[in-house]
Parts: sequence; structure tokens; C-alpha cells
Amino acid sequence: MGEVEDMLKDYEIKKEGEAEILMLASNAVFFNPVQVHNRDMSIAVLRTFVAKRKEEYEELMNKRNNKSHKKGNQVETPVVNGDTALTSQHDEIGVVHEKETNQATNEIEDLSKEETKTPSRKVTRELKPPIVLEALAASGLRSLRYAREVDGLGKVVALDNDKASIEACKRNIKFNGASAISKVEAHLADARVYMLTHPKEFDVVDLDPYGSPSIFLDSAVQAVADGGLLMCTATDLAVLCGTNGEVCYSKYGSYPVKGKYCHEMALRILLACIESHANRYKRYIVPVLSVYMDFYVRVFVRVFTSASEIKNTPLKLSYVYQCAGCDSFHLQSLGRTVTKNNSLKHAPGIGPVVPQECSDCGKKFNVGGPIWSAPIHDQDWVLSTLTDVRQMKDRYPAYNKITSVLTTVSEELHDIPLFFSLHNISGTVKCTSPSAVMFRSAVINAGYQISSSHCNPLGLKSDAPWDVIWDIMRCWVKNHPIKEQPRDSPGTAILSKSPQLEANFSRAVAALSKAQVKKVNRFLPNPESHWGPKVRAGRRITSKHISLLGAEALHGAMSHQDGNGAVTDEPASDTGATVTNEEENEPSNKRQKTGDGEQASEP
Repeated sequence: MGEVEDMLKDYEIKKEGEAEILMLASNAVFFNPVQVHNRDMSIAVLRTFVAKRKEEYEELMNKRNNKSHKKGNQVETPVVNGDTALTSQHDEIGVVHEKETNQATNEIEDLSKEETKTPSRKVTRELKPPIVLEALAASGLRSLRYAREVDGLGKVVALDNDKASIEACKRNIKFNGASAISKVEAHLADARVYMLTHPKEFDVVDLDPYGSPSIFLDSAVQAVADGGLLMCTATDLAVLCGTNGEVCYSKYGSYPVKGKYCHEMALRILLACIESHANRYKRYIVPVLSVYMDFYVRVFVRVFTSASEIKNTPLKLSYVYQCAGCDSFHLQSLGRTVTKNNSLKHAPGIGPVVPQECSDCGKKFNVGGPIWSAPIHDQDWVLSTLTDVRQMKDRYPAYNKITSVLTTVSEELHDIPLFFSLHNISGTVKCTSPSAVMFRSAVINAGYQISSSHCNPLGLKSDAPWDVIWDIMRCWVKNHPIKEQPRDSPGTAILSKSPQLEANFSRAVAALSKAQVKKVNRFLPNPESHWGPKVRAGRRITSKHISLLGAEALHGAMSHQDGNGAVTDEPASDTGATVTNEEENEPSNKRQKTGDGEQASEP
């Protein structure tokens, strides 16, 4: 026991879910406890995937067996020519018999007699457990949790191109005992090369990089098996949300526009990028869940192969026209379908959908995109995942967070892209904002749908056109007069028009969602301060990282470093996060741009 304690004295044991890992006090291997939300959500979706995959397989086998049964009833005495009848029959139901050629005739006769006696004979093949690939494993915590907590999984492969990370991963695999050793294997490899050399081999591929996943997407869509699940995280929201639009275009092939819906737009840009990479290999994606949480976006998509289905991709993509004066936005589809002589043809989208100037306020439009404008969730998957999570509450460390997100997602209008903010449109016309219930009631009473958005507590998604939205605000201002505004302001231009719709603000039954009626928490505060991204692995922690770590954590981290950033056992000084002379000589702590245009916190 003493030897074990001596071996573990340099490590700190971190426990999450059913997995435990050993972490050094240094920042050599990246670990962020904040990502427990990400890992819990991934486990929840992965469990749903395993169950859905089994259901789909059983349905397929039943369908094929029924088809085979009907064929057997139609033909009383099968005509056999060598192995042909046996091979075609068994290929149809996915069964391969390894028989010697000289025994084929006897086998066929036996099968014919069996079919005559029992026409309902079923032949099935056992479904293999899904294989999971974690492309950027670091400490291996995610892979260990998958292996230990998700029933029915096969092998879990953990990759990293950092030697220290793989050593830590292998150490953690051993530390978690026989169950982890039998399922998880770690490899030192470049994830891009590994995925390219293992096409369609993995049922699940997980990408959770530090920053942008763009360089991994091309190989990832090739590594996923047909019908498999690709899980992808992007943490470079400054790029995706419009702060660095030109960088976003270079990485994702879309130009973002700034708006309150920026986080949902980030999701849709990422989905459009994945679809673009998949289409190059005659593949396409079907999103099952797309969420914005904490400081990142995370998408879960299934990947299929079909040369004909990818023709529909332009129907799922749109450009965004965002008014520079008011909050109105409009979508322009890239493509359309035309029916001619009972045949379906694909054609370019007809546009533009907006005039040169906004019809509401008279200002110009900014153009962004293309973005994914099809649904970003599968409501059946969302509800199945939410039900499963509630039944296994004790197995999710971040149960409250993921249930709140899934609950809000389940109530979204899934076929309405983007959203607007009630406070923003009230600010445009310079009036006090109506309550969310009153505004939602007015929209519902006008004959339209409206829901909240999981991306923003103040966000509202609606199928009501913008002239209806502004008519409601005109009626509101009519009953709640405002001060006179400058003539050239967007609000003045909007209010100068008479409303064509008489808004009814009487409370509608559907103005509150089921979760709101039951007072279910939908938007939770951060569980602790400094809940966000951490310092990239390998970087020397200095006082400039206080905003990421906090004074206490920074003091503890710096106490374990020497001048070169290496781990030391010397006690920390009493000054805490005070800047040392050495730190004063370091470059400015202003955020610098790296060569590829991505923001970095250190030079």
C-alpha cells in the first residue's frame, strides 16, 4: 500500500461520473472540469444512439425476413442453379454461409424442405457493438466515461498526437481497472491521418478540439460508418459569431453576420461546413441535436451515403439578409425544386428575397452565409434522450444542466431558423418592452406560432413575418406612447407606418410552454465563478490568466511552476497573483493574432 501511495503522491485524482483520472499539478495535459456538461450530453446522446441503432437494425431484419417469407410462399419448389439461388436469397437478408462447393446442392435441398415445413423461418445476423473513436483524447477521461458508463459499446479508440497526453491516457486506462483495459486503447497518432486510413470504420467519431474543428472535418466524415454518429465541438465562438468574419469564411466557408442569434448561427455555420465536407464523398448529414452551452457549440449528426440525396443539399442552405438598421432578417435559399412532366428537377433559388433597402426601416442589408437552414434537431431523438436522462439521474454529474438544455430544445420550433430578441426590437422603437407572455399571446392570437430558444433566454422563434412583428410593436407603442425620436432613426421609420393588423394582447393558453407552466428551470447560472475555457495544455500559467482561472486557482498553479513552467515543489509566495519581475518583462497581455488568424491568449 505504501508503494502505491508513493506512486500517487505526485498526482491528483479527478473523479467524474464512473471514471477516475490521475492529473499532474502542471498544465502538461489539458483537462477542463467545465466540460462535464459536454461529456454528460455526449453520453446521453450516445446512449440514445445505441438504442436507436438496435431498433433500426431489428426493424430492418424484420422487414427482410417478411420479404423472404413472402418469396417462400410464392414459390413452392425453388429452381436452383448451382449456388445462385442460395447466394441471392441469403445476400438479401445479410447472411453469408461458408460451405464447401460439393455440399451446396445438399444444403439447398435441406433449406427447401425447411421452407416447405416452416415458411416463417427467420435468419438473422447478430448486430456488432458500435466502435467509438475519440480523435483528441488528452487525458482520456471522455473515452473512459464512454467505456464505463454506456452499455453496449464495443471498442473505444483514444487518439492524440501529444506524447505526454497518450502516456497520461494509458496511465488512466490502467488506473480504471480491467473494464477499461478491455475496452479502451490509446494510440499516438495524428487524428487526421488515422481517420483517413480507417474509412467508414467507426460507428461514432467524437471531435472535441481546443478551438476550431475545421481541419479535422474532411477526414472525420470519411471515418464514420453509414448511419454512424459524428459528435463535434467548436469553441472558437469569436470567429463563428462574427467578430472575425473573414477568418470564419476561411475556416468554415460561411460569412457570419452579427445579431442576437449569433450562437444559433454558429451552430448552423458548423452544420453547413460538415455537410459541405460530407458531400464531397457522396455523403450527407442528418442533425439529431445541436446545442449552444457555456462557451461552445456542440452538434450531433448522423452520416449517410447517397449520391441522389446530396442533390437536396442546396435546399437545406440559405443566405441571411440582416438589416443594418432594425432587427429584421430574411433567408434566401440556395436552391429549389421544379416539377416538370412528372419529374423533379433541381434549380437555383429565385431572388433576391428583399429589396435594396429594408421595407420596414429603409436601411441597407448585410449579407451572411450560407448557413444550414433545415432543422438542427430531431425532436424524436431529443425527447428520447431527455426521457432516458431523467430515468438515470444519478449517473449524470451535470444532470440539472443537460435536462434544462434538452427541455428548452424540445420546446423549440424546430423548423424555424434563427430568432429575435424581444428587448432588441423594443429598443429599436425606443419603447418599454412588453412582457414575454403578452407578446407571445399577440403572436398566437394573430394566428402564428412562437417559442423560446435554448441559445438565449430572451430569444423568440416565430413563423410570423416581420410586418406582423412590427405591427404588434406599433399597436403596443400606440397604447404605451414614447418620446419623439430623431427622424432618421429606424424606430421612427417603423412607427410612421399604420399597422395593418390590430394586435390582441389578451393572454393565450399557449403563451407559456409546458416547462414554464411546471416552473422547470430552463436557463441555469454557472455553478461557480470562472466557469469557462482554460489555458491550453503546455502553456506557462502566469498572472495574465487570472480571468480564466481566478486568483485562488492561479496562485495554486503558479506555485507548482519554476521559471521555465516546469513543476516544482517549492512553496508559493504570499503575494498570490501579483506580477513578478519576470512577468513584467513578458510581452503585453493583449490578445495577439496567430499566423492562421485565430485568437490566442499568449504569443
